[in-house]
Amino acid sequence: MAQQDNNSNNNNNFFNQNPIVTFAIFAVAVVLIFQTLIGDGSGSYKGVSKVKEVSYSELKELIKTKSITKVEIGQSYIKAISEAGGVKTLYTTRRVAGDDTLVPLLDESGIEYEGYSESNWFTEMFGFMLPILIILAIWMFMASRMQKSMGGGILGMGGSKKLINSEKPKTKFDDVAGASEAKEEVKEIVDFLKFPERYVELGAKIPKGLLLVGSPGTGKTLLAKAVAGEADVPFFSVSGSSFIEMFVGVGAARVRDLFEQAKKDAPSIIFIDEIDAIGKSRAAGGMMGGNDEREQTLNQLLAEMDGFSTDTPIIILAATNRPEVLDPALLRPGRFDRQVLVDRPDFEGRIEILKVHVKGIKIDKDVDLKEIAKLTAGLAGADLANIINEAALLAGRNNQDSVKQNDLRESVERAIAGLAKKSRRINEKEKRIVAYHESGHALLAETTKGASRVSKVSIVPRGLAALGYTLNTPEENKYLAQKHELLAEVDVLLGGRAAEEVFIGEISTGASNDLERATDIIKSMVQMYGMSDVAGLMVLEKQRSTFLGGGMTQGREYSEQMAMKMDEHIKLTLQEHYELVLERLRLYKGAIEKMVELLYDRENITGEEVVKIIAEFEEEHGLNSLLQQVETTKTQESKKS
Repeated sequence: MAQQDNNSNNNNNFFNQNPIVTFAIFAVAVVLIFQTLIGDGSGSYKGVSKVKEVSYSELKELIKTKSITKVEIGQSYIKAISEAGGVKTLYTTRRVAGDDTLVPLLDESGIEYEGYSESNWFTEMFGFMLPILIILAIWMFMASRMQKSMGGGILGMGGSKKLINSEKPKTKFDDVAGASEAKEEVKEIVDFLKFPERYVELGAKIPKGLLLVGSPGTGKTLLAKAVAGEADVPFFSVSGSSFIEMFVGVGAARVRDLFEQAKKDAPSIIFIDEIDAIGKSRAAGGMMGGNDEREQTLNQLLAEMDGFSTDTPIIILAATNRPEVLDPALLRPGRFDRQVLVDRPDFEGRIEILKVHVKGIKIDKDVDLKEIAKLTAGLAGADLANIINEAALLAGRNNQDSVKQNDLRESVERAIAGLAKKSRRINEKEKRIVAYHESGHALLAETTKGASRVSKVSIVPRGLAALGYTLNTPEENKYLAQKHELLAEVDVLLGGRAAEEVFIGEISTGASNDLERATDIIKSMVQMYGMSDVAGLMVLEKQRSTFLGGGMTQGREYSEQMAMKMDEHIKLTLQEHYELVLERLRLYKGAIEKMVELLYDRENITGEEVVKIIAEFEEEHGLNSLLQQVETTKTQESKKS
């Protein structure tokens, strides 16, 4: 019985959710019933015992034998009644066009006949209404689809419940690692949501809105959930892009609906992810005007944020990685009062994040998370989580019982350099070029002050185009670069091409990206950093801040003469540093050969092995210490300048 009830409920749900199918079945049933009752005409004759379809010639023979008492002639069919033997029979046949002998035959036999209409008011009305009903059904089907895609209501107007995730998160501050400063900023929000009366009595005004700013993957959404989890309040989360539709006014209606739901469940938290989708500056439309739907949505959001008092226990959290494009009206006091930076974690933060993500993972007892934290400077929390997961997948693929240090190292390389392409075979000539090229990078990185240290050198192809790579990892996150550090990076970039010239005797196309990056560094030093005598302290190109991922220049603002001077300076600077790099490589020729030998044998060497090779070579040949060599190089550079 329970199974039958479930089946009936499933059937009811099917018909309720598919009204178009229900309508089609109903229409077909009506047509079949109509054809059954009216199509053969039997319903118009009382006392008819049976209905028999005969051929046209058979009907004429029956007429000739006077077995027929009455005939009705239609446009397509002929009906004849026979009462032979006391049984009333209806004969039907299709009329033969062009035959003029039937009526004379009926007259000759003395049989009553008349014409009849094969349609009636019902069939005519049904034929007239059927196309209208079909069009109406198609419109209802399209409207229901649009309604589902837009979140309910008539064409989605005013409906946002399906677009809003409402929950009480279980996430706590302990689950958020590597963002200690950001957690401190939001803790008083939790206290206000728990004890709002404490602040109301004091007359304090708690911020209405909190804007979480940070790179993708730094944990902005996780931190917002932790605030709701600590306060144990409803958490209404919605994406900024889900407000925008093709119909003007839909987004504004959804904003109203969102705030109405939050007010009903207050105290609560509203979280708008990627708020830049609706919060872009309205001045960005330019001469052609902006997006009317987005502007109306933004205006409604601003009005709603002004619509509740400071003692209303509702906090609005928003996240973005593009704060520079937001409208100033959003960021003024009284709306998003605070901007909290959720930055990439530092060394200690990365260790905390790694510890969080290794919970539940079978880790070998010899695993050193500090080493992994050193190798992952500059990576966000999501990157670290992916590294742990990739390491677990590698261990499972190798049928291991735990994740080992080598799995984590390989996972880091995958995240930074890409997937190893071991099946991509390169010939011996290219392998030799790549080995010298990468050894040149590694040597310059370890013997140049200000350069990032080497973690690994490999001639295994990775990613889409790299035939080899030198993995340089900074000791810590860096937010500023000094002049000598920028020039050290230029030296390291030139090291690969210079090694090809010194040891191969001919250069290849493998250094194209290195030369491009080196040129950009020196160009930026001249144009924006004031680190040359060409333009002095003048800024030749203004940089429009994009907060993340580098800036965008606004175009050239200098003369042709200045451009010529700058081009000449870049050319000479690159050449000077290239000569110094060539000299360094010739000086350390034996160390380079040793690195290439190991790369040929194992395809990979570690940063520790590179340092050991260089140290043994310096000791064996009695070279000056690294710092003395750097000072000598700097003195030579100053004399040339």
